[in-house]
Amino acid sequence: MAISRILIANRGEIALRIHRAAHEMGIETVAVHSTADADAMHVRLADHAVCIGPPAAKDSYLNVAAIISAAEIAHADAIHPGYGFLSENAQFAEIVESHGITWIGPKPEHIRTMGDKIEAKRTAGALGLPLVPGSDGAVSDIAEAREIAEKAGYPVIIKAASGGGGRGMKVCNGPDELETLIQQAGSEAKAAFGDATVYIEKYLGNPRHIEFQVFGDGNGNAIHLGERDCSLQRRHQKVLEEAPSPVISPEERDRMGGIVAKAMADMGYRGAGTIEFLWENGEFYFIEMNTRLQVEHPVTEAITGMDLVREQIRIADGKPLSVAQEDIEFKGHAIECRINAEDPWTFAPSPGQVSAYHPAGGMNVRVDSGLYAGYKIPPYYDSMIAKLIVSGRTREGCIMRLKRALEEMVVSGVKTSIPLHQALMNEPDFIHGDYTIKWLEEWLAQRQS
Repeated sequence: MAISRILIANRGEIALRIHRAAHEMGIETVAVHSTADADAMHVRLADHAVCIGPPAAKDSYLNVAAIISAAEIAHADAIHPGYGFLSENAQFAEIVESHGITWIGPKPEHIRTMGDKIEAKRTAGALGLPLVPGSDGAVSDIAEAREIAEKAGYPVIIKAASGGGGRGMKVCNGPDELETLIQQAGSEAKAAFGDATVYIEKYLGNPRHIEFQVFGDGNGNAIHLGERDCSLQRRHQKVLEEAPSPVISPEERDRMGGIVAKAMADMGYRGAGTIEFLWENGEFYFIEMNTRLQVEHPVTEAITGMDLVREQIRIADGKPLSVAQEDIEFKGHAIECRINAEDPWTFAPSPGQVSAYHPAGGMNVRVDSGLYAGYKIPPYYDSMIAKLIVSGRTREGCIMRLKRALEEMVVSGVKTSIPLHQALMNEPDFIHGDYTIKWLEEWLAQRQS
């Protein structure tokens, strides 16, 4: 039975994006929404709408029972989770499938494997993806630690296994400070997370964040759709993304793309996925895999001409990949600006009523947004309100078009990050493609000083 009605288990611009792809395929849509999103654009446009709870995400968009009930009430035969919320929740994927509803996403076991950092790294290594040199697991013996650090090459970073937020992390520049720093990292980790386990990795001083878009049919066939450069980040949040990367050569793209596509084929991966790497001095190092569609998927669509959401739905419906690797051509350049309802310099959220809205237009300009004049941006969710995606034959032409589009874009009534993007367009480092994952935070710090 072909998919005939998709429940969209998400909100905002991605919900609208899924609705559009479904309607272009002649498939009906069901919007689920919290009470705060009753007036949202995707709710207005969907064929059916079901309210699933109050504003708080835990009571609505993360409420599995309410979403499954909505699917059964509305007779939806498939669920698309978008990104964020439940998109990488293996248990949710299993529950959807156990109710006889098609899950538009990877196999639950792959979501689970890639969601566990140590397991993901082990799996990636076994599939032939290049890893950051370092220890295979926990390090407790100092002699062993010295050996690992020597082999990886200094500087190394000592990380807490259960860490996060920068705690229990120490950069070690030479063998004489190794022992002390391991002890310090262990005791910090113990105090913060109740677990003193640490591991060692080569420290990459100033890498770029390069990710590859992959697609598999679940039956051992897979392709890659090139890379995206997502190095412009603040607090690990991406601000702007582009494809292709200004630093990756076509030879490197083919080589690394071939490795990731083969890994996905060997894994029997199904649907869309992104494999993220740190890149430094011509070397790729696997960091994680996202088993879902990414926010920045439109830049890949712009340079390949492929509709990734449509492809997701096709594969979930049991169809083969619509293209072979040799059919994919990378044309031109594309950049996406994430536009958030927030102060462009302090990043304080700015929810409220949009008094006027005019999306940018013109050749090769795309705006993914659920905004309209009079819409009230709720304070309960992520602050991203629009994505401006621009493409051109060259990177230079693309930047000029983006400058023009940012001038045209009007969102009145709330503060937005448009001025930040406008300032970035005039920065020589950005214009020359000469930036890393540390660049934006350093630039912002300089501006404020």
